[in-house]
Amino acid sequence: MIRTQIIRKLEKVKDPELKEVLISFLEEVERIIGETVTRKEFREFVKQTQENFDRVWHAIKELTEAQKRTEERLNELAEAQKRTEERLNELAEAQKRTEEELNELAEAQKRTEEELAKLAGEHRKTREQVGGLSHSIGYILEDRAYKGLPEILQERYGIKLIEPLKRDYIEVGRNKYLEVNILGRGRIDGKELYIVGECKTQLKKKDVDKFLKYAKNLDRYLRGEKFIVFVTYQASPPVAKYVKEKGLNLIYSYELPL
Repeated sequence: MIRTQIIRKLEKVKDPELKEVLISFLEEVERIIGETVTRKEFREFVKQTQENFDRVWHAIKELTEAQKRTEERLNELAEAQKRTEERLNELAEAQKRTEEELNELAEAQKRTEEELAKLAGEHRKTREQVGGLSHSIGYILEDRAYKGLPEILQERYGIKLIEPLKRDYIEVGRNKYLEVNILGRGRIDGKELYIVGECKTQLKKKDVDKFLKYAKNLDRYLRGEKFIVFVTYQASPPVAKYVKEKGLNLIYSYELPL
């Protein structure tokens, strides 16, 4: 009966190797019992064997449950590892796309900088051309002023030139000069004065203020009364009014005799 119970329990053992060990153990026990023990000793031995086997069986059940839990935990960890690897792959792909986009942006930035450099070069050339053209127009206006102003000065202001008008430089120090667009000398009512002026293609208020400051520096080198005149192609009414309020003189290019 005891053996039958043990065999039934052994049938529940899933591990083939463990089952084989237990069966071999029982067979060895039977052999020893058949050879050495009395009926009373056999009963005592069987009882002890049953108790020991129960303890072993209980331990085996606990180990089996622990193994089952371990396997379940390992499966959970394997799934977590799989999800982690999938997430890492997604991040790697996203990183790859980001790097590709950054490379595209870097290339676009490089092309933009090249275009900007090209435009800057073209703009510089345009400014140089415009500046050269502006200077040319300014010089033309100055040349016309030198020829036409003497007549206007005499007819409108009663000033007769005693020294021709010209573009000149006044030495203010060693290798230092002040440029004057219009510079000459005249006489009015027996009194001599300097004719000092500026030619501007389009006169603005800031040009007037700048020249007045410039004229103050000239006072140290051109001592005496000064007749200040502006010659321009164009000046807005507010600017013309400002020139008059400052006690200065304004002559338009179309007023100059040809």
